[in-house]
Amino acid sequence: MRSRRLVIFAVGLLACAFAAPAGAAGMRCTLSYSVKGWSFIYKEYRGSGTVNCANGQSAAVQIVARGGGLTFGRSEIHGRGRFSEVYSIDEVFGTFVEAAGHAGVTRSAEGRAMTKGTVSLALSGTGRGVDLGASFGGFTIRRK
Repeated sequence: MRSRRLVIFAVGLLACAFAAPAGAAGMRCTLSYSVKGWSFIYKEYRGSGTVNCANGQSAAVQIVARGGGLTFGRSEIHGRGRFSEVYSIDEVFGTFVEAAGHAGVTRSAEGRAMTKGTVSLALSGTGRGVDLGASFGGFTIRRK
């Protein structure tokens, strides 16, 4: 429980660092996702999800997260994310630079904060697995 709180706190700090500048105009989009994968210094997670925007646009997406750090384990995570304001759904596709933290034995929790140019994304999720660590890398979102 304490490790999950620490992960959520660390992601909150990172999300603040990547927050959009005040006065940005546009629309809000969210991401619902499910990923599973493994890590042992190198990390690779794959999955899918759905992007939904305030203007009614939506898209089914594929997700690939790769990186490295002080990390090991195997888990399956289901979560939600919020993008900074965008002008078009097309801005949410591509590779984001991410910082991630995860922890769990049987029940896992993760948090990620990332940015791609002027668009940022903060994710949090829970699931199952045995994992612990912090990593940096890329988080790619593609249309299905």
